[in-house]
Amino acid sequence: IIHSKMILAIDVYYFENETENKAKSVCIAFDDWQNPSPSNTYIEMLTEVEAYVPGEFYKRELPCILAVLNQVNLSQVTTIIVDGFVILDDEGKHGLGGYLHETLDKKIPIIGVAKRGFHKNKRNVREVLRGESQNPLFVTAIGIDLDEAAQKIKEMHGIYRFPSLLKILDQETKAD
Repeated sequence: IIHSKMILAIDVYYFENETENKAKSVCIAFDDWQNPSPSNTYIEMLTEVEAYVPGEFYKRELPCILAVLNQVNLSQVTTIIVDGFVILDDEGKHGLGGYLHETLDKKIPIIGVAKRGFHKNKRNVREVLRGESQNPLFVTAIGIDLDEAAQKIKEMHGIYRFPSLLKILDQETKAD
């Protein structure tokens, strides 16, 4: 299938024990914000993943994301959704999505969707309520208007707090 435009959502799951430090990066592709299921799924297994360093999560996650993005023609990508933050605070400090945007030469807008907010981030985040949920999703963005990004997440397919596609992504990332 040839896509003229593609939206991607990416998540990484870490398998950690005494003998190994592996990660599974999953990227789903879809061509419309209201799609109920992905048009394609890309998976990359990585070994020797960096250890988690508090305050520098992106140094661990970014190589995993870039590895799975190697399978995608980025010239067809209009937006990438990451699990987490693009902007971390009111001063504009980059989170994972901000570093991804920089790494991709600022060519592709990045939207971050997080389950919990940061107390230092009020100006660069939008709380999105979906379905009947009283718990918001916390949306941050770079390369796209924040209100537009929040609206796109709100309009994604599904009646629950989590859009259908992001739930599918989460399940695929954690599957064996």
